[in-house]
Amino acid sequence: MQYRYLARTGMRVSRLCFGALTIGPLQANLPLVEGARIIRTALEAGVNFIDTAELYRTYSYIREAIRGYQGEVIIASKCYAYTSQGMQDSLELALRELKRDYIDIFMLHEQESILTIRGHWEAIEYLSQAKKKGLVRAIGISTHHVEGVLGAASVPEIEIIQPLVNLSGIGIKGGNIQDMLAAIHNAAEAGKGLYGMKALGGGNLLERPEEAFAFILSIPEFASVAVGMSTEEEVAYNTCLFSGKAVPEKIKSLVRRQPRRLHIEEYCCGCGECLAKCSSGALRLNEGKAVVDHQLCTRCGYCSPLCPDFCIKVI
Repeated sequence: MQYRYLARTGMRVSRLCFGALTIGPLQANLPLVEGARIIRTALEAGVNFIDTAELYRTYSYIREAIRGYQGEVIIASKCYAYTSQGMQDSLELALRELKRDYIDIFMLHEQESILTIRGHWEAIEYLSQAKKKGLVRAIGISTHHVEGVLGAASVPEIEIIQPLVNLSGIGIKGGNIQDMLAAIHNAAEAGKGLYGMKALGGGNLLERPEEAFAFILSIPEFASVAVGMSTEEEVAYNTCLFSGKAVPEKIKSLVRRQPRRLHIEEYCCGCGECLAKCSSGALRLNEGKAVVDHQLCTRCGYCSPLCPDFCIKVI
């Protein structure tokens, strides 16, 4: 496995980061023992960086995976808290659930611009105090927005930025791929540590994985890329690619044959934009949210780019 430093934080992370969303109740909903085993497999393959969030409800999986593990494990988590008390509650929950004395990186989840960052300033101030106490090693944000990256780049207290980017631009808000890449470069110039997410466009680029990963790994400012994994075969596939090794044909075949389905997140706003693009008639609105008929769905992914909130995924 290859490693890079997250800018000035001193944290040396694997190029492949284990994205913990996919194993948890919001997506694959794996049993605790199985999910923990998948994470532990990645750790033993050289992955030392795990990305999670309070929303994902995957702390228990990570706690079990790192139990007794002797190697270094760097954990990044995030939450939506905007008050001091709210952030304190979220940080204490993470520490308690993970059974750790500190969190390596704690971030504001899904920031849109400097305006939303300022709106969460009380939470940032709390994290700054927590950092002085040794409860947090670095403070950051995650964002789907070009303006979120640019806003965070201008804030000294923010050390880590996790932007969304992929070769098709699926899910990027407030600009296109080139705009996001320019913002990422600007943030790196400001000394921020960066790691990417959604390299496979929420699963919509699963038919082009090697091309998609080659693109995101070519972004020089990224120390690491968070990738969701829910099987040992996916771990083997990704650790090979991120280590610069050829993926065995048997592993490729197993990953290609893995059953997939269209998944619509709970936060769907019910705008209906996706329905017009679905030529198979698999999507409809029910009680103000989009729902999918899996018997009709062809998993083409054409609906996903139309979703304003990036809540349509292939998992």
